[in-house]
Amino acid sequence: TMEIAGRFPGYVFCAAGYHPWRITKEETEATLAEIDRDLKDCVALGEIGLDYKAKVKKKLQKEVFLQLLEIAATHNKPVIVHSRYSHETTHAMVKERGLKKAVFHWYTGPLDILEAIVSDGYYVSATPALLYNPYHSKAMAFAPLASIVIETDTPVTYQGLSARPVHVRITLRELARVKGVSEEEVARETTLNAKRLYGLDQGQVTL
Repeated sequence: TMEIAGRFPGYVFCAAGYHPWRITKEETEATLAEIDRDLKDCVALGEIGLDYKAKVKKKLQKEVFLQLLEIAATHNKPVIVHSRYSHETTHAMVKERGLKKAVFHWYTGPLDILEAIVSDGYYVSATPALLYNPYHSKAMAFAPLASIVIETDTPVTYQGLSARPVHVRITLRELARVKGVSEEEVARETTLNAKRLYGLDQGQVTL
């Protein structure tokens, strides 16, 4: 991804992450060092976070997540947060570390926690799961459009198909339906949100 971003500056941007599914004691030190080294060339740190359905021990996940939040703070980068079955804990950890910019990816959690997330100035992301996940759809209907960005979670599989970047259009269309506004308004507002979140300005990135 970093190589592709280097070939298309101003159009493709990269993030470095350490997904909670992939955390191991043996690889953590080297992975964190690699992220710390490369983050200067990225617009964000993520996905990172907690997944309490994963087999990785919760204690280890939290230890690694905390270290990653420290790295993000050091580099002044926003974080892309994975929070499956851990919405309250991930929000609390991000807030307690004092991070100013975060997006809670593919949010499906309780609406009271979602309200706290957006009240703290953080974002949530809409995904193609809007087409089939009622919890995600309910969350996106609740969240203000000013707090939403769009993603595809490529290459996650849904409805038997692997997501691709082009599916951002599907997500946009469904989000417009859920919010009861035009696709043009959703495109305009979510693009502005992404620029604010990731430090993008007129196709250029602020690193």
